[in-house]
Amino acid sequence: FTKNIFSLRGDRWRQMRNTLSPSFTASKMKFMFDLLSKCSHDFVDYLVDHPELCHTIETKEAFRRYTTDVIASAAFGISVNSMKDRDNEFYVKGVEATKFPAGLFAMAKFMIIITCPSWLVKSLGLTFFPSNTGVFFKKIVQETISAREDQGIVRPDMIHLLMQSRYKEGDSVHKMSLDDIVSQAFIFFLAGFETSSTLMCFVAHELAVNRDIQERLRKEVLQHLAEGNGEISYESLSRMTYMDMVVSEALRKYPPQIVIDRLCAKRYELPPSQPGCKNVIVETDDAVLFPAYAIHHDPKYYPNPAKFDPERFSEENKDNIFPYTYLPFGLGPRKCIGNRFALMETKIVIAHLLQRFTLKATEKTVEPIVFTKKEFILKPVGGFWISLEKREM
Repeated sequence: FTKNIFSLRGDRWRQMRNTLSPSFTASKMKFMFDLLSKCSHDFVDYLVDHPELCHTIETKEAFRRYTTDVIASAAFGISVNSMKDRDNEFYVKGVEATKFPAGLFAMAKFMIIITCPSWLVKSLGLTFFPSNTGVFFKKIVQETISAREDQGIVRPDMIHLLMQSRYKEGDSVHKMSLDDIVSQAFIFFLAGFETSSTLMCFVAHELAVNRDIQERLRKEVLQHLAEGNGEISYESLSRMTYMDMVVSEALRKYPPQIVIDRLCAKRYELPPSQPGCKNVIVETDDAVLFPAYAIHHDPKYYPNPAKFDPERFSEENKDNIFPYTYLPFGLGPRKCIGNRFALMETKIVIAHLLQRFTLKATEKTVEPIVFTKKEFILKPVGGFWISLEKREM
C-alpha cells in the first residue's frame, strides 16, 4: 500500500505520476472505450435475460460486478464476466479488500497504519488488507507480465506502461520493481471497484427518484443511439451534455471522498478565518484536510444543496461555480489520475441501462438517503435499492 501513487511523496511520486499519466490520456480512453462498452453490454444483457433479478435489485453488488469486469479487462487484459461467474476471484478479492471491519480495534489499527512510520507498522504486522489479497494480485501481475514477455504481447494498458518503465535504464533505486507494478495495479483496481461503483449507485438512485431527469437523459441517449445506428461511440458519449450534467451533480451531492487530504510542502501563513482572529501557520509536512462533502453542501456555494439539480452544471451555469468548491476528484497536481476512466465507465453503463430499462424506486428505496456511519465512504443504511423495468425496444 505504501508504494502506490496515492501514498508516494516527492520525486518518487512525480516519477510514478509521469509513468502512469500516459495511461489516462484522451487517446488511451478512446482505445479502451470498446473494452468498456463490451463489459457494459454484457452487464445489461445479463439483466435483460434475468428479469427475476430486476424486480428489486441492490445496485452496489451489481455495479461492483460490472466494475470488476472493466478493470480486469482494461488494466490486466483478463476477460471476466462477474454476472455469470459470480464467485470469480477478481470479484471475491475486491469485496475482501473493501470490507473494512468496524469497531474500536479496527479504528485504532487504521489510525496506527496511517500515522506511524512504515517500519513500525511492518514490525507490528499490521496491514490494510488480508494477506491472501496481496498474494492474489501479485500472482496475477506476475503471470500477465510473463505471458506478455513470452508471447510478445503488446497491449497499450497500464500493465504495459509499467513494464516499459521497469526496463528503462537509469538509477536502479528508481527502477520499477514488481512490487511497484503490483501496487499501482492494485490501487487502480481498488479505486475503480469501490468508488466508481458507488458513483453509479448514486446516479441510478437519483434517476429512479427523479423520473423527469431520467426521461430527459433517456431522450438524449436514444438520440445518440439513433444517430449511431444503435451504438454509442466514444465521440457520441463525449457529446452527451445532459449526461455530463447528471453525473457531475451526482459527484457534487455524493463526492467519492468526503474529505481530501494534502501534505504541506512548505511553511505557509493562512489569513484569519474571521475578523479579529489570528493568522494560521501551516508547517512543512502538516496534513491539511479539505472537507469536500461539507463544501459541496454549503448553501453559500450551492443554493438548496440537498436538491439534485443537474442544471448547476449547464453551459450557462457551470462557470458561476466558485473556484475550488467542486472537488469530486481533488484538484492540483495530485488530482485523481483516473477521473476520465471513472467518468467513461459510469456514463456508458448508465446509457445502456436507460436504453433497455426504466429505473424506478421501490419500497426499499430510502429517499432522502440516510448514510451509514460504519463505512469510510458514503453509503445508505441498508444499501442501494431500485427496480429495473424492461422497456420495449
